[in-house]
Amino acid sequence: MPPVVERKLAAILSADVKGYSRLMGDDEVSTVRTLTAHREIMATCIQEHRGRVVDAPGDNLLAEFGSVVDAVECAADLQRELGSRNTALPSARRMEFRIGINLGDVIVDGERIYGDGVNIAARVESMADAGGIAVSGTVYDQVKGKLPLDFEDLGRQVVKNIRDPVRIYRVRLDSSPARRGRIVRWLTRRRAIVSLALMLIVAAGAAGAFGLYGRTRSPALELPDRPSIAVLPFQNMSGDASQEYFSDGMTEDLITGLSKLSGLFVIARNSVFVYKGKTVKPADVSRELGVRYVLEGSVRKADNRVRITAQLVDASTGYHVWAERYDRELKDVFALQDDVTQKIVSVLAVKLTPPEKDRLVRTGTQNLEAYDYVLRGLEYKYQTTREGNEKARASFKKAIQIDPKYAAAYMALGWVYLQEWQLQWTRDSEDLERAFELAQQAIALDDSLANCHSLLGQVYLWKKKYDQAIAEAERAVALGPNDADGYETLAEVLAWSGRPRDAIGYIKRAMRLNPQYPFFYLWTLGHAYYLTEQNAEAIAAFKELVARNPNFVPAHAFLAILYTAQGRDAEARPEWAAATRLSPHVALENWKQVLPYKNERDLARFLAAMSRAGLK
Repeated sequence: MPPVVERKLAAILSADVKGYSRLMGDDEVSTVRTLTAHREIMATCIQEHRGRVVDAPGDNLLAEFGSVVDAVECAADLQRELGSRNTALPSARRMEFRIGINLGDVIVDGERIYGDGVNIAARVESMADAGGIAVSGTVYDQVKGKLPLDFEDLGRQVVKNIRDPVRIYRVRLDSSPARRGRIVRWLTRRRAIVSLALMLIVAAGAAGAFGLYGRTRSPALELPDRPSIAVLPFQNMSGDASQEYFSDGMTEDLITGLSKLSGLFVIARNSVFVYKGKTVKPADVSRELGVRYVLEGSVRKADNRVRITAQLVDASTGYHVWAERYDRELKDVFALQDDVTQKIVSVLAVKLTPPEKDRLVRTGTQNLEAYDYVLRGLEYKYQTTREGNEKARASFKKAIQIDPKYAAAYMALGWVYLQEWQLQWTRDSEDLERAFELAQQAIALDDSLANCHSLLGQVYLWKKKYDQAIAEAERAVALGPNDADGYETLAEVLAWSGRPRDAIGYIKRAMRLNPQYPFFYLWTLGHAYYLTEQNAEAIAAFKELVARNPNFVPAHAFLAILYTAQGRDAEARPEWAAATRLSPHVALENWKQVLPYKNERDLARFLAAMSRAGLK
């Protein structure tokens, strides 16, 4: 049995920019900026008139409405508003849309629509003047007498690829005071009726609506005051699952490159990789991560060739701001990454400082084999297992062997040793020193790596060299103004160094850049709250941490301390029990030696609480 084709009757609005190629040829950046602004107006207007944007490739726009009256009213409002906006632009830079509307049968395929109903709308659009509206006869028959508009009959027109001639009408958008007054009075009456109906609906169904949506949709994050972007994981189109590391590495490199720019707001790797392998809508990403733009793409790597597609979507409107496909030799992958980054900077009109211009074009290595080993190593490192750490170390060492001047490879190897030391996978006391040496070697080769200064800051902290730790952590934030982990490191260093109030501000900034933050962000936040004696906030942070990672010993220990201080012994006892069970051999002297508190008062407070709990 053949598949059932879904059809429906819809009012189709088609629009494009008159003279778009000339505008792009004269000034590409300004044209894209104006187009983006106009599209925002169009998307908002379409939504207000109960329509939806179906697609928006290039300078085109396709929308559908359930009502023909809504579609024509929307088109008229649009042209008046866009005309008003255009008066503020030089005549050569004005962007005028042509709009065509048809009522017809369409084929539905998911979010897309096809068929002659759509094709005729596009042909009707071509008959419209710049800044004007044309409608088909089927539209005119439905709206005549229902809107305060005049129509000019253009007769039956033969249009491309449509068998029968189409009757077309031009909409007259008279701007005389008398007509404007009539339009305003008509709109006022109509909107008053709609508003009253909506009020009645809301009054009748508010409780049910809250039950339906209130528990399932988290509030949208506020957009930053600068262009904001999330780079979603690029799809691996190679047909080989073992090549995932390469597409993931490309994604991370783009995030790292964009994160260097103070004029952008860039979501961290941890949060975007939540969407890996999932089909998501840009609007949902925008709401969940608090960004306006979403970069999507795919990578196909085969033999010595690589093909990358990338598209930048304005998530607030659904429009494709920019799209490109690159087909290059694999050896050109570094130049390709630079091209994508530079294009995003250009399209979003990001202003670069002189140091940022310099850092943006720096290349870590030109050796593709060494680069490949680093990407493989990062894939292992992110497993956060002892076995994964060992494989990562081998990969990073191989990269250094191939290219002894590859700074990022030294840095990545340094993080492996630090992670091994922090998680106590070995008892080798030289791990911290090895991480220290590797960080210094990396910085000697390339001082612009933000993550390397974070590494050095962490090492200095555990060496209890507080001034150096703070200086390196601050340097990391300066080099990577969008590096969430850099802010977390600075917050952690400041808390241990006796500046917990400053730490709270930085860890909250890290959480905004990384909304799907890892559990240890909660440790840094809770610890800073504990040190500032904001006990309720500290308990809330540690409780959330324990819910996410029940095996994190410090969270149990600090919860027990906080509960005990408040006389909540019944709640403290299970936390002490959990800490003791997870770390049965830790003695008070061990805590005293390891914890890197700068202020003796902070250390004494912690040790006294542990002693009261019976720890010896």
